[in-house]
Amino acid sequence: MKSISPDLEEKKAAQAFAGMEYFEAIERGELPYPPLLQTLDFKVISVKEGEAVFAFQPQQMHYNSLGTVHGGVIAALLDTAMGCSLHTLLPAHTTYTTLELKTNFLKAATIESGELTAVGKVIHRGRTTAFLEAQLLNQAGSVFAHGVSTCLLLNS
Repeated sequence: MKSISPDLEEKKAAQAFAGMEYFEAIERGELPYPPLLQTLDFKVISVKEGEAVFAFQPQQMHYNSLGTVHGGVIAALLDTAMGCSLHTLLPAHTTYTTLELKTNFLKAATIESGELTAVGKVIHRGRTTAFLEAQLLNQAGSVFAHGVSTCLLLNS
């Protein structure tokens, strides 16, 4: 995973790509991965139109004081999967920002949970807003968290 944080020129270049072209440029090494992926040790599993899949192996660095993965880490993973699922459908020079993010935590995640996978999908993309959802699953398909998001579409 390339670990360069995006500078202003890279941000402008990223916005010039249509959604799937952006992810293809990352895959080719022409653009860096977002720094958050390296910071929280998230992995890109797959990205296709309207869907993005990310995973992480819980580690102690993800823990809260109770010895479980902090809810903010889980929310960040779900938000990443949802945002990238939307990004795949956007034309060049269109960006987005999260207006609302809701996460339901169903099970505590720990190192013993094994690798967890977030699957983000677009529910609806309109002219100015989009509605998204994601689930956090373990290898057996058990749901640990569910998230929904509303994003505002912006022309850059």
